[in-house]
Amino acid sequence: MAYFDAASAAPLHPVARQALEASLDEGWADPARLYREGRRARLLLDAAREATAEAVGCRPDELTFTPSGTGAVHTGVAGALAGRRRAGRHLIVSAVEHSSVLHSAEAHEADGGTVTRVPVSRAGAVAVGAYQAALRPDTALACLQSANHEVGTEQPVAEVAEVCRAAGVPLLVDAAQSLGWGRVAGDWSLLAASAHKWGGPSGVGLLVVRKGVRFAPRGPADERESGRAAGFENIPAIVAAAASLRAVRAEAAAEAVRLRKLTERIRARVPRLVPDVEVVGDPVRRLPGVVTFSCLYVDGETLLHELDRAGFSVSSGSSCTSSTLTPSHVLRAMGVLSEGNVRVSLPPRTPEEDVERFLAVLPGAVAGVREQLGAPVAAPAAGPGGDALVVDALGRRCPIPVIELAKVFGDVPVGGTVRVLADDEAARLDIPAWCEMRGQEYVGEEPADRGSAYVVRRVS
Repeated sequence: MAYFDAASAAPLHPVARQALEASLDEGWADPARLYREGRRARLLLDAAREATAEAVGCRPDELTFTPSGTGAVHTGVAGALAGRRRAGRHLIVSAVEHSSVLHSAEAHEADGGTVTRVPVSRAGAVAVGAYQAALRPDTALACLQSANHEVGTEQPVAEVAEVCRAAGVPLLVDAAQSLGWGRVAGDWSLLAASAHKWGGPSGVGLLVVRKGVRFAPRGPADERESGRAAGFENIPAIVAAAASLRAVRAEAAAEAVRLRKLTERIRARVPRLVPDVEVVGDPVRRLPGVVTFSCLYVDGETLLHELDRAGFSVSSGSSCTSSTLTPSHVLRAMGVLSEGNVRVSLPPRTPEEDVERFLAVLPGAVAGVREQLGAPVAAPAAGPGGDALVVDALGRRCPIPVIELAKVFGDVPVGGTVRVLADDEAARLDIPAWCEMRGQEYVGEEPADRGSAYVVRRVS
């Protein structure tokens, strides 16, 4: 089985396994105690903190170990907002942040705060000027990921940190996806990450709060981890996380070059091997091992199952693979095709042969799913239809509304329109994306008795 979902969780690094097993015998005692076993546990915890701080580029006393990366984000956002409450209650986030950041923003709004969500380009990147424009006198905190978890686009963290610093606003960076590859550049104020993203064990996150940043931990006070992470430290897991971070950093430069070549191969060859595919994300400023593409007329869940049967573990941001039945917030913010979405995220040491085998299997898997759905195999020629057609796709989920649009589009003459009636949220994103891919005009969305009417005009 080829595991291509490292952006969700990287396989446990061999060094992490060794460190975990060794520290189970040495790091089980309470590090707050003064007897021999406690002192031994404290030495392990302190050494892990120093090694991790060196990798991050911060002081050891600025770094807190948390039970998860999500917990680190929640604690960091809440503590920074509380610490700067006198400055104001305005929070800035990008529209493509991880759900942990967006959920924190929602909680802040529910508590009476205000939030500005900065839009992104079609490549998934924020503009530095947009963050600068969002800053207000009452801004308490800004948040920006170092790289996107779904499409791999790297964000201009150093530049955003500079404008935030000039305005006196701290910047919290979610570095979960990038920390294994290197330090986060720029004069940021807070940072969160998660060990299972770089090959450490799950259940270990880290939160960095720079000296001088106003921070007020929320919740009941606890004497451990500077009061920022309550409960007994999982020392064996923390030791393994620190050891694996050092190990992956030692391999990062060479492995990044190798994985970039493999993902560039996927980015270049998938559109040639599979018709009607949109490769998304920034083509240059991106993580080494992540490539994402979306296939027209494909149900994402079915495609992932087909690839799983063929021996490949991949993930998707498609609404068809989500329990929420709504498109990925990342793909929606980018305005790209969401149906049939596939994210390939290669772990270190991925064999070149696995990538070649994936490229050999993918075209047949996509064709099989399209055949099941009755998708058109080619763009239809012009037919004898009238100047306007209506497609009723109410009650039908993605990608059926787009498939039905494609089937009849050739029946209207140039200048004619098709109105697609749909009540699936994904249609709001995928029909305009289809128009862009096909070079047709998306007129807009109109109200309907049920759902919405999406109007497309034929221009060629």
